[in-house]
Amino acid sequence: MIALAGTPVLRTERLVLRAQEPSDFEAYVRYYRSERGRMTGGSDDRSAAWKSFCHLTGHWVHRGYSMFTLVERDSGLPVGQAGPWAPEGWPEPEIGWMLWDAAREGLGYAREAAGAARHWAYETLGWATCVSYIKPGNDRSIRLAERLGARLEPDPVQFSGKPYLVYRHPGPGGQA
Repeated sequence: MIALAGTPVLRTERLVLRAQEPSDFEAYVRYYRSERGRMTGGSDDRSAAWKSFCHLTGHWVHRGYSMFTLVERDSGLPVGQAGPWAPEGWPEPEIGWMLWDAAREGLGYAREAAGAARHWAYETLGWATCVSYIKPGNDRSIRLAERLGARLEPDPVQFSGKPYLVYRHPGPGGQA
């Protein structure tokens, strides 16, 4: 197994959150190429999926953090990703999430992971605030942001000419 040295591992009741590993790619590419993956920038292009996957790994190297791969503790299967994210050009740090397998939706995994990752970003990275950028129409992510206590900001942002809603998370002390 190849792994990034020095990256944190978080544990929740049902998940292990860790850096990406090469063995995660096939699960990631299935999601990326799916219709569900379109909500998070996916396409049918396997090469683009590889670049996106490596972008996550590069984030660990160049930012010191990235979205974590979510691994079910019981099965050991990689099922999604969640965590801190701030690519070049992002207006401010984000907590993002996605479940790679539709069968894992509705189980609370994304909430469990995003909450743990947000806490880690506040406690370890020293973030004072963060947002989640969500495509209009991604109703499941909107509901999750709201369950996490995030509130819709009045003005959307644009990435690659497409609008995204901005959901502001409560800060470390619970203040939005």
